Amino acid sequence: MQSLGAINLLPTTSSQHQRIHNLSLFTTHNPKSKSTRLGVRLSAISPKNEGGSVNVASQSAASSTSFLSLLCPLLKFFGGGDPSQGRNDLIEIATSSVSSLARFPWGSRSINDSAKDPVTSAPNLQLYEFEACPFCRRVREAMTELDLSAEVYPCPKGSLRHRDFVRKTGGKEQFPFLIDSSTGISLYESGDIVKYLFKQYGNGRGPSVGLLESTVLTGWVPTLLRAGRGMSLWNKAGIEPSQKLQLFSYENNPYARIVREALCELELPYILQNAGIGSANSDLLFSLAGSREVPYVVDPNTGFQSGDYKAILSYLFTTYSTDNSNVSA
Repeated sequence: MQSLGAINLLPTTSSQHQRIHNLSLFTTHNPKSKSTRLGVRLSAISPKNEGGSVNVASQSAASSTSFLSLLCPLLKFFGGGDPSQGRNDLIEIATSSVSSLARFPWGSRSINDSAKDPVTSAPNLQLYEFEACPFCRRVREAMTELDLSAEVYPCPKGSLRHRDFVRKTGGKEQFPFLIDSSTGISLYESGDIVKYLFKQYGNGRGPSVGLLESTVLTGWVPTLLRAGRGMSLWNKAGIEPSQKLQLFSYENNPYARIVREALCELELPYILQNAGIGSANSDLLFSLAGSREVPYVVDPNTGFQSGDYKAILSYLFTTYSTDNSNVSA
Protein backbone atom coordinates (compact mmCIF):
# COMPACT_ATOMS: atom_id res chain seq x y z
CA MET A 1 0.00 0.00 0.00
CA GLN A 2 1.58 3.27 -1.11
CA SER A 3 1.00 6.47 0.87
CA LEU A 4 0.21 9.48 -1.31
CA GLY A 5 0.61 12.07 1.43
CA ALA A 6 -1.13 13.65 4.36
CA ILE A 7 -2.77 16.96 5.24
CA ASN A 8 -2.69 18.18 8.83
CA LEU A 9 -6.14 19.37 9.81
CA LEU A 10 -6.62 20.34 13.40
CA PRO A 11 -5.04 20.01 16.83
CA THR A 12 -7.06 18.68 19.75
CA THR A 13 -5.79 18.87 23.32
CA SER A 14 -5.87 16.48 26.23
CA SER A 15 -5.49 18.18 29.61
CA GLN A 16 -4.91 14.86 31.39
CA HIS A 17 -1.77 13.99 29.47
CA GLN A 18 -0.75 17.52 28.42
CA ARG A 19 -0.51 16.44 24.80
CA ILE A 20 -1.65 17.86 21.53
CA HIS A 21 -3.18 15.33 19.19
CA ASN A 22 -3.01 16.26 15.54
CA LEU A 23 -5.84 15.18 13.27
CA SER A 24 -4.80 14.65 9.66
CA LEU A 25 -6.22 13.35 6.42
CA PHE A 26 -4.11 10.91 4.42
CA THR A 27 -4.48 9.03 1.17
CA THR A 28 -3.16 5.60 0.22
CA HIS A 29 -3.02 3.89 -3.14
CA ASN A 30 -3.22 0.14 -3.80
CA PRO A 31 -1.44 -0.67 -7.10
CA LYS A 32 -3.12 -4.07 -7.39
CA SER A 33 -6.69 -2.83 -7.14
CA LYS A 34 -5.83 0.60 -8.55
CA SER A 35 -7.89 2.15 -5.77
CA THR A 36 -7.23 5.21 -3.61
CA ARG A 37 -8.49 5.49 -0.05
CA LEU A 38 -8.95 8.47 2.22
CA GLY A 39 -8.24 8.00 5.91
CA VAL A 40 -7.91 9.92 9.16
CA ARG A 41 -4.88 9.72 11.42
CA LEU A 42 -4.64 10.89 15.04
CA SER A 43 -1.09 11.41 16.32
CA ALA A 44 0.47 12.96 19.39
CA ILE A 45 2.57 16.09 19.13
CA SER A 46 5.08 17.14 21.76
CA PRO A 47 3.61 20.13 23.60
CA LYS A 48 6.90 21.41 25.02
CA ASN A 49 8.68 24.54 23.93
CA GLU A 50 12.43 25.14 23.85
CA GLY A 51 12.53 25.66 27.61
CA GLY A 52 10.81 22.33 28.25
CA SER A 53 7.54 23.83 29.49
CA VAL A 54 4.14 22.97 28.11
CA ASN A 55 2.92 25.40 25.49
CA VAL A 56 -0.35 23.92 24.27
CA ALA A 57 -2.09 27.18 23.45
CA SER A 58 0.58 28.58 21.15
CA GLN A 59 1.02 25.32 19.22
CA SER A 60 -2.74 24.93 18.95
CA ALA A 61 -3.13 28.47 17.61
CA ALA A 62 -0.27 28.01 15.15
CA SER A 63 -1.71 24.74 13.87
CA SER A 64 -5.17 26.28 13.52
CA THR A 65 -3.70 29.17 11.53
CA SER A 66 -1.91 26.71 9.23
CA PHE A 67 -5.11 24.75 8.87
CA LEU A 68 -7.06 27.84 7.83
CA SER A 69 -4.35 28.80 5.34
CA LEU A 70 -4.72 25.40 3.71
CA LEU A 71 -8.49 25.22 4.03
CA CYS A 72 -9.34 28.60 2.48
CA PRO A 73 -8.25 27.89 -1.11
CA LEU A 74 -9.67 24.35 -0.98
CA LEU A 75 -13.09 25.51 0.19
CA LYS A 76 -13.05 28.39 -2.26
CA PHE A 77 -12.45 25.88 -5.06
CA PHE A 78 -15.29 23.58 -3.96
CA GLY A 79 -17.59 26.34 -2.76
CA GLY A 80 -19.59 26.84 -5.91
CA GLY A 81 -17.73 29.74 -7.50
CA ASP A 82 -19.28 33.19 -7.74
CA PRO A 83 -21.47 33.75 -4.65
CA SER A 84 -23.66 36.22 -6.54
CA GLN A 85 -24.88 33.58 -8.99
CA GLY A 86 -27.95 31.39 -8.62
CA ARG A 87 -27.83 28.73 -5.92
CA ASN A 88 -29.50 25.43 -5.24
CA ASP A 89 -31.93 26.46 -2.50
CA LEU A 90 -32.35 22.92 -1.20
CA ILE A 91 -28.60 22.45 -0.70
CA GLU A 92 -28.18 25.93 0.77
CA ILE A 93 -30.84 25.44 3.42
CA ALA A 94 -29.89 21.83 4.13
CA THR A 95 -26.20 22.57 4.74
CA SER A 96 -26.98 25.67 6.78
CA SER A 97 -29.54 23.79 8.87
CA VAL A 98 -27.13 20.92 9.61
CA SER A 99 -24.53 23.54 10.54
CA SER A 100 -27.02 24.89 13.07
CA LEU A 101 -27.52 21.40 14.50
CA ALA A 102 -23.75 21.01 14.93
CA ARG A 103 -23.75 24.09 17.19
CA PHE A 104 -27.04 23.36 18.96
CA PRO A 105 -27.98 24.74 21.49
CA TRP A 106 -25.63 27.73 21.46
CA GLY A 107 -26.53 31.06 19.89
CA SER A 108 -30.30 30.68 19.60
CA ARG A 109 -31.81 32.46 22.59
CA SER A 110 -31.19 35.34 24.96
CA ILE A 111 -30.40 34.33 28.52
CA ASN A 112 -30.21 37.89 29.86
CA ASP A 113 -33.09 38.99 32.07
CA SER A 114 -32.26 42.68 32.00
CA ALA A 115 -34.45 44.72 29.69
CA LYS A 116 -32.90 47.32 27.44
CA ASP A 117 -34.24 49.98 25.14
CA PRO A 118 -33.11 48.74 21.70
CA VAL A 119 -34.12 52.02 20.07
CA THR A 120 -31.80 54.22 22.11
CA SER A 121 -28.97 51.86 23.10
CA ALA A 122 -26.30 52.38 20.45
CA PRO A 123 -23.83 49.49 20.19
CA ASN A 124 -20.53 50.16 21.93
CA LEU A 125 -18.99 46.89 20.76
CA GLN A 126 -17.01 46.59 17.55
CA LEU A 127 -16.33 43.06 16.33
CA TYR A 128 -13.82 42.31 13.57
CA GLU A 129 -14.34 38.78 12.28
CA PHE A 130 -15.26 36.65 9.31
CA GLU A 131 -18.30 34.42 9.10
CA ALA A 132 -16.61 31.09 8.34
CA CYS A 133 -14.17 31.32 11.26
CA PRO A 134 -15.16 28.82 14.02
CA PHE A 135 -13.53 30.99 16.70
CA CYS A 136 -15.48 34.07 15.59
CA ARG A 137 -18.63 31.95 15.64
CA ARG A 138 -18.34 31.35 19.38
CA VAL A 139 -18.10 35.09 20.03
CA ARG A 140 -21.21 35.75 17.94
CA GLU A 141 -23.02 32.98 19.84
CA ALA A 142 -22.12 34.65 23.13
CA MET A 143 -23.46 37.97 21.83
CA THR A 144 -26.74 36.28 20.90
CA GLU A 145 -27.08 34.75 24.36
CA LEU A 146 -26.25 38.07 26.05
CA ASP A 147 -28.58 39.95 23.68
CA LEU A 148 -25.81 42.36 22.68
CA SER A 149 -25.83 44.64 19.67
CA ALA A 150 -22.54 45.30 17.92
CA GLU A 151 -20.95 46.97 14.94
CA VAL A 152 -19.60 44.11 12.85
CA TYR A 153 -16.69 44.68 10.47
CA PRO A 154 -16.28 41.62 8.23
CA CYS A 155 -12.67 40.70 7.49
CA PRO A 156 -12.73 38.09 4.71
CA LYS A 157 -9.59 36.73 3.10
CA GLY A 158 -8.46 39.40 0.65
CA SER A 159 -10.02 42.17 2.76
CA LEU A 160 -9.35 45.65 1.38
CA ARG A 161 -10.18 47.65 4.50
CA HIS A 162 -10.82 46.03 7.84
CA ARG A 163 -7.91 43.59 8.15
CA ASP A 164 -5.49 46.46 7.80
CA PHE A 165 -7.25 48.29 10.65
CA VAL A 166 -6.95 45.25 12.94
CA ARG A 167 -3.28 44.85 12.15
CA LYS A 168 -2.51 48.51 12.85
CA THR A 169 -4.71 48.72 15.97
CA GLY A 170 -4.02 45.41 17.66
CA GLY A 171 -0.59 44.60 16.27
CA LYS A 172 -1.48 41.41 14.43
CA GLU A 173 -3.92 40.11 11.85
CA GLN A 174 -5.88 37.66 13.99
CA PHE A 175 -9.60 37.10 14.43
CA PRO A 176 -11.86 37.63 16.21
CA PHE A 177 -10.83 41.06 17.49
CA LEU A 178 -13.15 42.97 19.84
CA ILE A 179 -13.16 46.63 20.84
CA ASP A 180 -15.43 47.83 23.65
CA SER A 181 -15.55 51.62 23.43
CA SER A 182 -17.37 51.89 26.76
CA THR A 183 -14.44 50.39 28.68
CA GLY A 184 -11.53 51.00 26.30
CA ILE A 185 -10.81 47.26 26.19
CA SER A 186 -9.56 45.53 23.03
CA LEU A 187 -9.10 41.77 22.89
CA TYR A 188 -7.97 38.92 20.68
CA GLU A 189 -8.69 35.21 21.39
CA SER A 190 -12.26 33.93 21.31
CA GLY A 191 -12.13 32.42 24.81
CA ASP A 192 -10.89 35.66 26.34
CA ILE A 193 -13.54 37.67 24.49
CA VAL A 194 -16.37 35.35 25.56
CA LYS A 195 -15.24 35.47 29.20
CA TYR A 196 -15.00 39.26 29.05
CA LEU A 197 -18.48 39.65 27.54
CA PHE A 198 -20.07 37.47 30.21
CA LYS A 199 -18.17 39.21 32.99
CA GLN A 200 -19.11 42.66 31.69
CA TYR A 201 -22.65 42.03 30.43
CA GLY A 202 -23.74 38.65 31.81
CA ASN A 203 -25.31 39.82 35.07
CA GLY A 204 -23.34 37.26 37.05
CA ARG A 205 -23.71 34.41 34.62
CA GLY A 206 -20.77 32.52 33.20
CA PRO A 207 -20.36 31.08 29.72
CA SER A 208 -21.04 27.41 29.06
CA VAL A 209 -18.18 25.13 28.09
CA GLY A 210 -19.46 25.00 24.51
CA LEU A 211 -18.81 28.72 24.09
CA LEU A 212 -15.22 28.37 25.29
CA GLU A 213 -14.21 25.15 23.57
CA SER A 214 -15.36 23.16 20.57
CA THR A 215 -14.69 19.74 19.13
CA VAL A 216 -13.83 18.93 15.53
CA LEU A 217 -17.54 18.25 14.96
CA THR A 218 -19.02 21.32 16.61
CA GLY A 219 -16.22 23.68 15.61
CA TRP A 220 -15.32 22.90 12.02
CA VAL A 221 -18.32 21.09 10.56
CA PRO A 222 -20.31 24.32 9.96
CA THR A 223 -17.35 25.77 8.04
CA LEU A 224 -16.86 22.61 6.01
CA LEU A 225 -20.57 22.09 5.27
CA ARG A 226 -20.92 25.65 4.04
CA ALA A 227 -17.92 25.09 1.75
CA GLY A 228 -16.16 28.25 2.81
CA ARG A 229 -19.05 30.67 2.35
CA GLY A 230 -18.29 33.84 4.26
CA MET A 231 -14.55 33.28 4.06
CA SER A 232 -13.17 35.17 1.03
CA LEU A 233 -13.79 38.60 -0.45
CA TRP A 234 -15.95 38.57 -3.59
CA ASN A 235 -13.89 39.84 -6.54
CA LYS A 236 -16.60 42.36 -7.45
CA ALA A 237 -17.15 43.74 -3.95
CA GLY A 238 -17.74 47.49 -4.27
CA ILE A 239 -17.42 50.54 -2.07
CA GLU A 240 -18.32 50.80 1.59
CA PRO A 241 -21.57 52.79 1.97
CA SER A 242 -21.76 55.93 4.09
CA GLN A 243 -24.22 54.38 6.55
CA LYS A 244 -24.04 50.91 8.04
CA LEU A 245 -26.71 48.40 7.16
CA GLN A 246 -28.73 46.93 10.01
CA LEU A 247 -29.21 43.18 10.37
CA PHE A 248 -31.63 41.50 12.75
CA SER A 249 -30.30 38.02 13.30
CA TYR A 250 -29.34 35.38 15.78
CA GLU A 251 -26.25 33.27 15.33
CA ASN A 252 -27.73 29.81 14.90
CA ASN A 253 -30.52 30.71 12.47
CA PRO A 254 -29.82 28.94 9.14
CA TYR A 255 -31.32 31.70 6.97
CA ALA A 256 -29.53 34.50 8.83
CA ARG A 257 -26.24 32.62 8.41
CA ILE A 258 -26.57 32.78 4.61
CA VAL A 259 -27.13 36.55 4.74
CA ARG A 260 -24.17 37.09 7.09
CA GLU A 261 -21.99 35.12 4.68
CA ALA A 262 -22.92 37.52 1.88
CA LEU A 263 -22.23 40.58 4.03
CA CYS A 264 -18.81 39.13 4.79
CA GLU A 265 -18.01 38.34 1.15
CA LEU A 266 -18.90 41.94 0.29
CA GLU A 267 -16.94 43.30 3.29
CA LEU A 268 -19.99 45.35 4.28
CA PRO A 269 -19.97 46.63 7.87
CA TYR A 270 -23.32 46.40 9.62
CA ILE A 271 -25.04 46.87 12.93
CA LEU A 272 -25.93 43.47 14.31
CA GLN A 273 -29.16 43.48 16.28
CA ASN A 274 -29.37 40.10 17.95
CA ALA A 275 -32.97 38.91 18.08
CA GLY A 276 -32.86 35.41 19.48
CA ILE A 277 -35.66 33.78 21.41
CA GLY A 278 -36.54 36.04 24.33
CA SER A 279 -34.57 39.01 22.99
CA ALA A 280 -35.48 42.57 23.90
CA ASN A 281 -34.93 43.41 20.22
CA SER A 282 -37.94 41.33 19.18
CA ASP A 283 -40.37 44.21 19.71
CA LEU A 284 -38.24 46.55 17.59
CA LEU A 285 -38.06 43.92 14.88
CA PHE A 286 -41.83 43.44 14.98
CA SER A 287 -42.42 47.19 14.67
CA LEU A 288 -40.27 47.27 11.52
CA ALA A 289 -41.21 44.00 9.86
CA GLY A 290 -44.57 43.02 11.33
CA SER A 291 -42.87 39.76 12.29
CA ARG A 292 -40.23 38.48 14.68
CA GLU A 293 -38.61 36.25 12.08
CA VAL A 294 -34.97 36.70 11.11
CA PRO A 295 -33.07 37.63 9.07
CA TYR A 296 -34.29 41.14 8.46
CA VAL A 297 -32.12 43.73 6.72
CA VAL A 298 -32.55 47.51 6.73
CA ASP A 299 -30.37 49.61 4.41
CA PRO A 300 -30.61 53.32 5.32
CA ASN A 301 -28.59 54.21 2.21
CA THR A 302 -31.36 53.16 -0.17
CA GLY A 303 -34.43 52.52 2.01
CA PHE A 304 -34.38 48.79 1.25
CA GLN A 305 -35.97 46.53 3.86
CA SER A 306 -36.64 42.81 3.58
CA GLY A 307 -36.98 39.60 5.56
CA ASP A 308 -36.68 37.30 2.54
CA TYR A 309 -33.16 35.89 2.53
CA LYS A 310 -33.17 35.29 -1.24
CA ALA A 311 -34.32 38.86 -1.92
CA ILE A 312 -31.65 40.12 0.48
CA LEU A 313 -28.90 38.17 -1.32
CA SER A 314 -29.99 39.45 -4.71
CA TYR A 315 -30.14 43.02 -3.43
CA LEU A 316 -26.74 42.92 -1.73
CA PHE A 317 -24.80 41.45 -4.63
CA THR A 318 -26.51 43.78 -7.12
CA THR A 319 -26.30 46.98 -5.09
CA TYR A 320 -22.81 46.59 -3.63
CA SER A 321 -20.87 45.31 -6.61
CA THR A 322 -18.30 47.25 -8.62
CA ASP A 323 -20.82 47.23 -11.49
CA ASN A 324 -23.12 49.55 -9.53
CA SER A 325 -22.11 53.13 -8.73
CA ASN A 326 -25.47 54.34 -7.41
CA VAL A 327 -24.61 53.99 -3.69
CA SER A 328 -22.41 56.77 -2.33
CA ALA A 329 -19.47 56.09 -0.06
